[in-house]
Amino acid sequence: MARIVKRAFKFRFYPTPGQAEELARTFGCARLVYNKALEERTRAYTLEGRKVSYVQSSAALTEWKRTEELAFLNEVSSVPLQQALRHLQAAFANFFAKRAKYPTFK
Repeated sequence: MARIVKRAFKFRFYPTPGQAEELARTFGCARLVYNKALEERTRAYTLEGRKVSYVQSSAALTEWKRTEELAFLNEVSSVPLQQALRHLQAAFANFFAKRAKYPTFK
C-alpha cells in the first residue's frame, strides 16, 4: 500500500522595489475592499434589517471600481479583491455558526 508523504518547504522572498510597491498596493486595496464590504454589511443589517450575500458584495465591488474615488482598484488584480470578499463571507459564516466573534475591521 502506498504511503503519502507530506513535505513543507520554506522560501524567502526578496522583492525588488517595484515588486514591493505592487505588493503593498495590492494588500492595501484588499484591506480596503474587506473593510468597505464589512461596513456595508453592518450598515445594511443595522439600518435596513437586510443581509448582504457574497454575490451582492461582489456586485458592489464592481460598482466601487466604476466610481471616481475608488478607480484605483482597477490597477490591481481582481483575484485578491475577490478573495478578500470570500474571507469576509467565511468570517460571517463562522460568526453565525457561533465558531467566532463578529468580524472586525482590518
